[in-house]
Amino acid sequence: MRDSSKDVRKKILGRKGEDLICTYLKKRGYKILERNFATPCGEADIVAFRKGVYCFVEVKTRETDSFGLAAEAVDFRKKERYRRIAKYYCGMRREELACRFDVATVGENGIEYFEDAFL
Repeated sequence: MRDSSKDVRKKILGRKGEDLICTYLKKRGYKILERNFATPCGEADIVAFRKGVYCFVEVKTRETDSFGLAAEAVDFRKKERYRRIAKYYCGMRREELACRFDVATVGENGIEYFEDAFL
């Protein structure tokens, strides 16, 4: 059986990380279009827009790097899921959109933001 208090703590930590990244993006001129955008393909943490490009942002929040860097947790399956989410989003809007995939990490060393983290 899973430890529900640990699950709740992780959700709160993740939500705080997403809040920080939204603030970070807004300060840099991004418009936040969606948060926790759910599709049949999966969920994107943040969909943002700036300078004609739709950015699908995966946010990783960690209290410590002792289990590896947060960005390393974005594996092949996660990348493939984000590609399908972007395709779904374009279909939903009925237009071809310029898209990119970013990874944001929040950890003991602050915020790191990787534009075009993967194709």
